[in-house]
Amino acid sequence: MQEDDAEPLNPKTRRHLRRAEIVTAAAQIFAKNGYSNVGMRDIADAVGIRGASLYHHFPSKEEILFAICLTVTREPVEENLPLLDAAGTPSERLANLVRAHVRHLRGRRVEHLVGLHERASLTSEHLAEIDEYRQCYNHRVRDVLTAGMRSGEFRELNPKVVALGMLDMLNGVSGWIRGASDDDVDEVADIYLRLLFDGLRP
Repeated sequence: MQEDDAEPLNPKTRRHLRRAEIVTAAAQIFAKNGYSNVGMRDIADAVGIRGASLYHHFPSKEEILFAICLTVTREPVEENLPLLDAAGTPSERLANLVRAHVRHLRGRRVEHLVGLHERASLTSEHLAEIDEYRQCYNHRVRDVLTAGMRSGEFRELNPKVVALGMLDMLNGVSGWIRGASDDDVDEVADIYLRLLFDGLRP
């Protein structure tokens, strides 16, 4: 009996998948050669499409860089921050966020490195939007730290400095966590949590 053919993707889904493919390919090229040394033709060739098709999805190379940066700023806000609204103590919610943050960085390592090194090439409007997502994430982490300090779970420290230091430590993972398995990622998160909570607990 012949299996039914898979249902064809609708145009919106196809366009979304193609854009994601372009962003992933461009991130790899930017990371290897540097943003300023890569042209739209290089990106189109890497994806295997015509230049005109690439411009149909992204009007400029800067728009592609912006999309790359969004994957490591907007995605964590949408996917990770709801963990801070879940039930549990500040310690439990913060631990869940740390684990999700490290897993996200493992999956978006190249995009994070590109965003870190090339964000100055964004337009002022795009840079402001990226910074807004980053500040939102930082503020929410600061809020849960403050809650833990008020409840007595964490000792009294400057929550702004703690949040900045914590996120800086976590984001550094993207520089070396190549090819890690899920078990390796969980081990990294657990070690970081021990370091963090050993410093926070009274």
